[in-house]
Amino acid sequence: MGQDQQPVAQILLQLLRSLGILHDEHARSSEKEEPVATTIGTERELSEALNNLIALDFDAIEAYEAAINRLDNATYAEQLRQFKGDHERHSRELSAIVRDLGETPTTHASMKSLLTQGKVVLGNITGDKGILRAMKSNENDTNTAYEQAVARDDLTPRLQEVLQRNLADERRHRAWLEACLARL
Repeated sequence: MGQDQQPVAQILLQLLRSLGILHDEHARSSEKEEPVATTIGTERELSEALNNLIALDFDAIEAYEAAINRLDNATYAEQLRQFKGDHERHSRELSAIVRDLGETPTTHASMKSLLTQGKVVLGNITGDKGILRAMKSNENDTNTAYEQAVARDDLTPRLQEVLQRNLADERRHRAWLEACLARL
C-alpha cells in the first residue's frame, strides 16, 4: 500500500472499529469504544487552541447535519438539531474571543469532518442505533478537547466561563446519547 493510501486506510479502520463493525484483538466492545486521541486544547498558543476548538465544532455541526438527515426517529432528530445549535453557538462565541485576541477565527471544518461524517454514514448501515453510536464517538472527542482546554492555565475568567459552559453542553450531549443507546 502506498504512503498516500495509508492514512485513508487507517481512517477507514478507525471508522469500522468505532462503530463496532470491525473487531480485532485490541478493540474494545462497541459500547465502550476508546475515544479518538486528540490534542485539541493543549496547543502552545491559546489562539491556535481556540481555532482548533472552533474547527472541531464545525466538524460536529456537519456530523449532526448528516445524522439528522439519516435518522428515522423524529424525536432523536429533533434532539440532535438542538445539539447542533449548541455547536453553532460554541463556534460563534469562540470566534468572537479569537477576534478579541487580535487573531482571525477559522471559518470552516477541519479534515477531521470526513471522519466525523464518515462515522455517521457508516453507522447508517445499522440504522438509528449505528448513527447514535457514531455521534457518541464524535462527542467523546469533543468532550476530551474541551476538558483539555478548560485545564489550560492561560485562560481569562470570561474564556474559562465560556469553555466550562461548552464543556457542560458536550457532557450533556454525550449523556443523552449514552442513555438512548442503553435503551436500544
